[in-house]
Order: sequence, then structure tokens, then C-alpha cells
Amino acid sequence: MLSIPLPDSTFRDLRDYIYEKSGIYISDTKKYLIENRLLRILQEKNLNNFEDYLRVIKCSSNGNEHGRLFDAVTTNETYFFREPDQLNIFVNDIMPRLSGQKKGSQPVKIWSAACSTGEEPYTLTMMLLEKGYNQKQFEVFGSDLSEAVLQSSKNALYNSYSIRNIPDNYLKKYFSGNGQTYSLSASIKNMVKFMKINLIDEKNMGSLRNTDVIFCRNTLIYFDVKSKQRVTSHLYNCLNPGGYLIIGSSESLHNITMAFMSNLLNRLIAYQKV
Repeated sequence: MLSIPLPDSTFRDLRDYIYEKSGIYISDTKKYLIENRLLRILQEKNLNNFEDYLRVIKCSSNGNEHGRLFDAVTTNETYFFREPDQLNIFVNDIMPRLSGQKKGSQPVKIWSAACSTGEEPYTLTMMLLEKGYNQKQFEVFGSDLSEAVLQSSKNALYNSYSIRNIPDNYLKKYFSGNGQTYSLSASIKNMVKFMKINLIDEKNMGSLRNTDVIFCRNTLIYFDVKSKQRVTSHLYNCLNPGGYLIIGSSESLHNITMAFMSNLLNRLIAYQKV
């Protein structure tokens, strides 16, 4: 594989463009990483330099091109039953509260933001079914900026890394596989609705208003303070009063926003709109 250098000036232009379109901030220390990750795309397109690639991106009306760029600069690190303590708090504490507050046949609306290849919303769906909730009591949505990972979510084919934390009873009940590739059952796939949503785009975010719970875990790490404030403001506006925002267990909204009330549930924090 031939090496194509990424000049500092082009790196800054590329970084600014990514930030403008996605809110993702790339520090100077990540230049080498970006250079390596984008090199394959340049070679696939027979481009001689990063300047040409930047021009292609800016002139492209194809959402897939932007999706490939954003995929390259982020890490779609996800798997089933990730951070299970948070999942258990949601199923055992938060869900009963919200379900009990619903009138008539209103479902609890759950949104997995920046869901990548779908493991999180599918995990939530399976856990709620195993807890005894029926399909009419909740709705699950998954969103991401990348059309490629959303298509992977809909296909719901997973490798051994993705399924390594799934309890045996779930694996036997909801998956079929050969030891290397595992296919999620159609009954679960059909219960999750996937949408392309840019978290920094207020108008785009409006498509998922009146949500009761938003999972946005291990996503804010890609944003600087300004973008974090923007994203959390949009998430706040998408929640119903009393709704919950759940971020990664190692993340915090300290110094980002004071709009949410912090709830300590079994030593973990869930943020609530009041």
C-alpha cells in the first residue's frame, strides 16, 4: 500500500469540515490515525492526494461518502449487553416507573442514539421481552449518522466478538449461528425501527420527539465542549418531562449542562428531565 502524506493544512481543513458536519472533534494528536484510516479510501478512488479527496467530499451529494468519512474517524465499538449494570437499572428501575405513568395503551418510547450496528437497541428489546413486557408496551428506535452501520443493523448478522457477552438462554432463544456468524431472529429485528439522525442537527433530531428514555452511551467522547452542549440540548428537547438520558457509566454531564437532574440508582447515575 503506497503512502500518501496528509499535509498539516489539509488535515486542518478536513478536520474543520468533519466538525462542521458532525460535531466530531479531532485533535492534532489524531492526525496520524486519520491519515492511516482514510488512505484506503483514497486508493479505492484512485486519488493522488488528500486535497483531491477533500474536494470530492465537499462536492458529493451522496450520503454514503460522508458516512464512510465519519466511520473512518470514529470507532464503532459496540457489542451486546455492554455495561450491563446500566441495562439492568433501566429494565428493573426506570422502565417500571415509566410504564406505570403511561395512560391507556401508550407505549414507552426508547431511543438508542448513535447505535452503530444495532447491538444496543436489540439488547434492550430482548431484555424487556424477557422481563415480561409485551410488544405493545414499548417502542425501540435506533439511530446513527452512518448509512453503512444502519444497514448492518437491519441485516443483524454478528460475529463472535459482538455476541460474546450474551447469556446462553438469550443466544439459544434469539439467535441462529455456526460459531462464527450469528443471525438475530426476525421477531426481534422487526421490533426496532432504525433512522439516520445527525445529533448536532436540531431539525433532524426533531424526528424523534416525545421520547421517554434516550441511551447515548460512549458517544459524547467524540465531541468538544461546545458540541456536547449542543447535542445534550437537543437530547433534552427530545425527551418527555420526566424522561431519562443514559450516558456511558464513565461519562458525566458535569460542566456540560445543568438542565438534567441526576438520579443515583444502585450507585449509577441516570439523568432526568424535570
